[in-house]
Amino acid sequence: MKKKRLNPAVCVLAGVFIGLLILGAFAPADAQKAFRMKIQSAYPRGDLSMELLKEFAEDVDRKTKGGVKISVFADPELVPAEQLFEATQRGTLDMVHAVGAMWAGILPVGEVEFGLPFAYNMPGGMDIVQSGAKVRQLFYGKGLIELLREEYGKHGLYYLDMHSYGEMFLLSTKSIVSCDDYKGLKVRAEGSWAPYFDALGARGTYITGEEAYMGLRLGTIDASIWDVSAVTGLNWHEVAPYWVKGATNDAVIGQILMNMKSWESLPPEYQRAVTESAERYYHRLLEIHMGEMKRVDDLVKQKKLTMTRLNDDCYKKSGEVADRIMDEVSRSDAAAAKAIALIQDWRKTLK
Repeated sequence: MKKKRLNPAVCVLAGVFIGLLILGAFAPADAQKAFRMKIQSAYPRGDLSMELLKEFAEDVDRKTKGGVKISVFADPELVPAEQLFEATQRGTLDMVHAVGAMWAGILPVGEVEFGLPFAYNMPGGMDIVQSGAKVRQLFYGKGLIELLREEYGKHGLYYLDMHSYGEMFLLSTKSIVSCDDYKGLKVRAEGSWAPYFDALGARGTYITGEEAYMGLRLGTIDASIWDVSAVTGLNWHEVAPYWVKGATNDAVIGQILMNMKSWESLPPEYQRAVTESAERYYHRLLEIHMGEMKRVDDLVKQKKLTMTRLNDDCYKKSGEVADRIMDEVSRSDAAAAKAIALIQDWRKTLK
């Protein structure tokens, strides 16, 4: 009987088809889909740290070869800033970019993480990269990150990473040199910084960063804390031309939080990629802010921004107020007390 010959082309196609079936059977399910996620910043467009999130998303996309795609939004494009915590808990957002002081009413340890008054002051004239590295050592070398992950985890959130915005700026519509100059001023501030300014004679209040420029222009507020973006990204110096030195911290700490289910849905290799990208974000943000500080110095030289410094009496009083606030926060919450103890031990190592 004559054997029937197989068509070579059919054999090749069949082999390819069978091979694809085998690969599909053994490939992990997570590798077959792209994880699409949303992150919203608590800050408006123009803020440097918000704009840098685009680079963070691109880095994640590159490291995962398209496996994790993150869409970036600014305040208040998806939800208002005051709803960011709940929106991330629910999974409306997969990630939030903000500061812990915004959630102080829910997690008192958040304002400790952000930086209580004078907690992140550094000795010896460190630049913002050096001060950021010191605070990062507190988080990852002294156990603060573990404490924060435990506390945020109770609320269904994964603490992905911290970052530093560099020096905290206090911009004012009026010159502030003595504590008498605070009297009658309305200062936009988050968390424990509001009672800090209250104790110095001003009135601490809160409005969003998006509202701050117009608030300063119209006199709704007279001063505000922020980072260098207030000058080089948001142009607040146009309406608040006084940069007050000596009143704030040398580092302002931000965070990227993730919905816990979104985090746990990622396979381990994607979790590593997101973690590495968040660490790179920390370094890139400080690099950018270093350049922006040079621009601020140029504005001072051009007399478009006036730098003032608290006198010794007011600086001493500010430190005393800061100590009282730290004691009060420590008594208010067990986790906050643990975080403050870590900070106090860490401060003893600073030189």
